[in-house]
Amino acid sequence: MIAVVIPSYRVKQHILEVLAAIGPECDAIYIVDDACPDRSGDFVEAHCADPRVQVIRHEVNQGVGGAVMTGYRAAAAAGAQVIVKIDGDGQMDPALLPLFAAPILHGEADYTKGNRFWDLREISQMPLMRRVGNLGLSFVSKLSTGYWDIFDPTNGYTAIHASIAQNLPLHAISRRYFFETDILFRLNTIRAVVVDIPMDARYGTEVSHLRISRVLGEFASKNLRNFFKRLAYNYFLRDLSLASLELVAAVLLLGFGTLFGLFNWWQSAMSQTATAVGTIMIATVAVVSGLQFLLAFMGHDISSVPKRCLHPLLSRRGIVQRT
Repeated sequence: MIAVVIPSYRVKQHILEVLAAIGPECDAIYIVDDACPDRSGDFVEAHCADPRVQVIRHEVNQGVGGAVMTGYRAAAAAGAQVIVKIDGDGQMDPALLPLFAAPILHGEADYTKGNRFWDLREISQMPLMRRVGNLGLSFVSKLSTGYWDIFDPTNGYTAIHASIAQNLPLHAISRRYFFETDILFRLNTIRAVVVDIPMDARYGTEVSHLRISRVLGEFASKNLRNFFKRLAYNYFLRDLSLASLELVAAVLLLGFGTLFGLFNWWQSAMSQTATAVGTIMIATVAVVSGLQFLLAFMGHDISSVPKRCLHPLLSRRGIVQRT
């Protein structure tokens, strides 16, 4: 069973077209009216006769992430195997839905997401600010999520196996625009396999509610938080490996070399005397050695991207965590 979740907030202009384009491969469609001021849930019920469509309403706006989590819970409770999330603003082509579900159904992925950067000829359609923002966010998200082999982290066209969704702490996932990146971080902590699905960028008359100036600080702080949490979870709580020791050595050597060098440079500047060659060598060797350990750790981190699908194991053992 494939279910579709569509968070609905001020998408009244496009929602019916999106619903009409969803093919017969989908068994259920959940419209989550996130306290929409346009009453999009009522609009869908009044103008859409598709029996697959169910409207869920939030009394209080919970953000796009909160709406998706509500849809995940409803779809999983109804017995869905794969849950696909698309937006109701017409940016995402419902015809691609089978491409997102196929790797999960075939046991090749636990979670799939769109990548609008796979075809360089199509990127020109994307507004310049979105292009620059996505490039920067993609690199930062690689650090915070641990998925070095994916791109376009804020792409909202996604699919997930229901057993994976049920094993995520849905209550802890970010409720606003950071939720796509936050869910990737959560997926890495359970070692789920994530696969990019190539897709073209589509921009028409829809209006984006995302304002870079409003979310820049939030994205930066939450990515930094997730980065340190991931290191703690994967390299010190769940496992202690050679990479863990390399990371500790890198931090200690880089910290010592930098502080030692700066302190002695300051002393020499204040006293107007030359710094001893031996002092310079100590700082240099510490920093260079620290960088070598850091590169070795990053090489291990990049090579340890999850490759074995988790959902077949969870499904066989019936492992379900209530969220």
